[in-house]
Amino acid sequence: MAARVVTVAFEGVEARRVDVEAQLTGGEFAFIVVGLGDKAVGESRERVRAAFTGLGLAMPGKRIIVNLAPADLPKVGSHYDLPIALAVMAGMGVIPPDALADWAAVGELSLDGRIVQTSGALPAAVAAGGMGLGLICPEACGPEAAWAGETRILAAPSLIALVNHFRGTQVLSAPKPGPMRDGERRPDLREVKGQENAKRALEIAAAGGHNLAFVGPPGSGKSMMAARLPGLLPPLTPEELLETSMVHSVAGLIAKGELTRARPFRAPHHSATMAALTGGGLKTKPGEVSLAHNGVLFLDELPEFSAQALDSLRQPLETGEVIVARANAHVRYPARVQLVAAMNPCRCGLGGPGRGACGRAPRCQSDYLGRISGPLMDRIDLQVEVPPVTAADLALPAPAEGTAQAAARVAEARGAQAERAVRGGEGAAALNARAEGEWLETIAALDAPARALLTRAAEAGGLTARGWTRTLRLARTIADLEGADAVRRVHVAEALIYRRIAPGSVIGSPSLAG
Repeated sequence: MAARVVTVAFEGVEARRVDVEAQLTGGEFAFIVVGLGDKAVGESRERVRAAFTGLGLAMPGKRIIVNLAPADLPKVGSHYDLPIALAVMAGMGVIPPDALADWAAVGELSLDGRIVQTSGALPAAVAAGGMGLGLICPEACGPEAAWAGETRILAAPSLIALVNHFRGTQVLSAPKPGPMRDGERRPDLREVKGQENAKRALEIAAAGGHNLAFVGPPGSGKSMMAARLPGLLPPLTPEELLETSMVHSVAGLIAKGELTRARPFRAPHHSATMAALTGGGLKTKPGEVSLAHNGVLFLDELPEFSAQALDSLRQPLETGEVIVARANAHVRYPARVQLVAAMNPCRCGLGGPGRGACGRAPRCQSDYLGRISGPLMDRIDLQVEVPPVTAADLALPAPAEGTAQAAARVAEARGAQAERAVRGGEGAAALNARAEGEWLETIAALDAPARALLTRAAEAGGLTARGWTRTLRLARTIADLEGADAVRRVHVAEALIYRRIAPGSVIGSPSLAG
């Protein structure tokens, strides 16, 4: 009869059940692992044999067959070492087989029998709890796995410690969750002099969860303001904390079980590839857009990213998830991010007109910004021109209002959105940036003057269908910051100003702005 131990296979942040079956039969000694494992799984045979030797435990002189079921599900990673070793030990009678019936196991083995840390302990613990099982994991992963709530966690430093625990000679205590960090200190908006229009756009983006792009010459404060956006955002809710932490767990970014309620802020270099942004690679790891889930993805020097990498962001910005397609599997990662982009107006960075303007303007500007596809720009709600900071601005004292005051207004606006969503039964669309369909039409119902203004903008060719929807969302957020129940013409007018940055845009024309 085969001994059985439960483990998991990771597909994105989802952990699917895998049964590890070990059978010892007569015949010449052999140790065979079947079940569509990768190279790391194949190498587990040597780590298990070495770990047994480190314990002073001889492998039985029999044919050992280990099956990882279901056989058609790819098995990737070294976390199969521990369940394979436990299944073989149960088959040998070292551990009572029924002792493992209520447990799942993950962990990598060292050659001396220690159980070393692996990634994915938190989603593994959540999956084990969903199956009504406890989780056996490395001691180093115990504080992380303990965040799974009611799931029983057994964090063992070594194989011999597990054997002694199940024999009752040295019972292991349950680990406690790791510490909750407050996050790093964020820079303050008071440090930004001038740029009142850009700071206004930053506050609107924070209040509604909207995507934002800054366009301006070097030194105008684009990156400086983007770095201050996380300070305006509220802490992660418990549900968001679990979602974000599971992504970071799969990526191996959680150390000592420490979690943080601060929203992620990811700023990849413009040389990042498509796989680095959206996920992929040999083991289909999450990309930057998923690591920024429920937080901010900042892309500095946006036109310098490759066109392929930028266009790969279209789907996650629209749907809030990334699907990495492979021949044998489709892996999903959550990717609900707030995109903030910064770019120079042209290749030389100067743009025009004015003193020091680019000598090739406006062609240099149109060629440079033309590197960004129209569909991607259409997904950016606020497109803000950032002028150079003048000497007069720099000579002024620091502004009276800083991050604390702006964050208070953002929290009040978000609170109004959450309350409205609860009343309407639209919990998933609490933020205006996620509102759609009938719900959006309900919360952003326009009066006659506001609808006439928006209709003229669309007819003049300045808005796509997606642009219409995003303008409604933006106007609703502007109204929320004002504390207004209804969306009026003034709110729509301000929203339209942020929709286009190109020279001669219909949004900036006097007939619509008046």
